[in-house]
Amino acid sequence: MERIRVWIVEDDRDWLRGLKAYLDRQPDMEVVYSFGVAEEVRGTLLAGGLGADVILMDIMLDGVPEGIRLAEEAALATGARVIMLTSMEEKELILRSFQAGAIDYRIKSDFDALPEAVRAAASRQSPISPEAAERMREEFRRLKRLEREFEAKKLRELITPSELELLELIDEGYSQSQIAEKRFLSLRTVKNHVGNILRKLRTESSKDAARQAKEMGLFERTGEGENKKG
Repeated sequence: MERIRVWIVEDDRDWLRGLKAYLDRQPDMEVVYSFGVAEEVRGTLLAGGLGADVILMDIMLDGVPEGIRLAEEAALATGARVIMLTSMEEKELILRSFQAGAIDYRIKSDFDALPEAVRAAASRQSPISPEAAERMREEFRRLKRLEREFEAKKLRELITPSELELLELIDEGYSQSQIAEKRFLSLRTVKNHVGNILRKLRTESSKDAARQAKEMGLFERTGEGENKKG
């Protein structure tokens, strides 16, 4: 039976020795290289050393997420499937790991599951672990939230406080003539404000503009608000 060739990259020497011994006891796999620092890996890649089927890559090397960059380099050079390892749950690093070419993400404390993860990766049938999938979902949610906050900031900078107030009134159901009466403005002035808003937000109707501002969370109502006018 042909053994699965495994590389391990881990800066904790004791954990590295333990994991190497554990995987070497598996009848279908062999740890052909074990590395403690990134430069050892790069030197082996440069020298064209033994190939690899699966690489277990520690995300954090010498206190920095060097494993992410190294994962991409090693995967491109060897064609191996890369599984990222960590003793912590660096949620913000998971997406970057997958972008670098990793196919899975495992917590070190769950080392009992590593042999099956290696076998699945080597057979190209590796599903993303439930833990990795959840971390990715959390990261996507975080990125979506940041994107929303950025868009809201741009929108807030784009329109004036008086225009925002006008949009809030439109959202509450006031017509332009009612807004003019309520704010002691001419209807023409209100229409000019609305026109400026539509141009800035590139929307076709004031209701769409008001809905956009509301969805961005720009309306900060502090009181109960006034009743809609019919």
